[in-house]
Amino acid sequence: MRPRSSRLRAGAVTAAAAVLVAGSSAALQACGNSDAAAGQPAATQLAAPADRDDKLETLAKRATSEARKLGATISLTLLDRSTGRVITSGDRSPFPIASVAKLFIADDVLTQAVRRKAKLSATDRRELDVMLRSSADVPAGEFWKRGGGNAIIKRVADRYNLGSTTVPYDGEWWNTMSTTSNVVRYYELLLNGAGGLPAQQAEVILGDLAASTPIAADGYPQRFGIPNGLYAEPVAVKQGWMCCWAPDKQVHLSTGVVGSDRRYVIAVAAMQSADEKTARNTLTRIVKTMFPGGRI
Repeated sequence: MRPRSSRLRAGAVTAAAAVLVAGSSAALQACGNSDAAAGQPAATQLAAPADRDDKLETLAKRATSEARKLGATISLTLLDRSTGRVITSGDRSPFPIASVAKLFIADDVLTQAVRRKAKLSATDRRELDVMLRSSADVPAGEFWKRGGGNAIIKRVADRYNLGSTTVPYDGEWWNTMSTTSNVVRYYELLLNGAGGLPAQQAEVILGDLAASTPIAADGYPQRFGIPNGLYAEPVAVKQGWMCCWAPDKQVHLSTGVVGSDRRYVIAVAAMQSADEKTARNTLTRIVKTMFPGGRI
């Protein structure tokens, strides 16, 4: 999605300016209906090697500190699906997720087709692929209108129990609000089927993310963050970007599944008053700080 101005209500500007204040926390458990509960990945909490956990926690704090020095604030959530370990860094408050909302749009399109509430033509299927692989806005807008706009986000948030994900204030899909914890939870439930999307349809989404193109449909480079930072790992990613939030911030997100066994789920968001290239490089630097050598 090409960055565009967001027409904010007065309250939205204040809320967004407070988003993504740097910080760090330990692993969280999924229970109840808050970002520290329903918004967290629903994994069984098992013990991971203490030294490795401590190292990742330290690197997460270092990444947060480096981002602050660069004038950026971040939010990061990592889930190890094998151990259930969750590591977070930064603020847990909702922020606009831009083109990452296309995950929810695709999920709803496929769900409605499976339930025979809507038809998915061969052309629709090709457009869905382009929407996910190359982050194309045109099919996203068409699917958004057909699915009822904000109703799409409500349906997906309900099925995946995303307590901190809310509809866009202005009805524009790119202003959907969520958290990195909710995005990670979405991926985890997509992978294990608990979100309600059958495995065959989930593989459509994951396969498209694994085939993410270096350049988006609108010409924007989309290898920042996870793809360039975890260059030695197989990844399946959905990126997001937009400008002029709160009102002069570049918002960039890098989210997805990492590893040949899909063991790790990561969502990283950064907000920075900078040019587009600098903001992209900042997100990549955060990931490289977390994972030296391009591996987890």
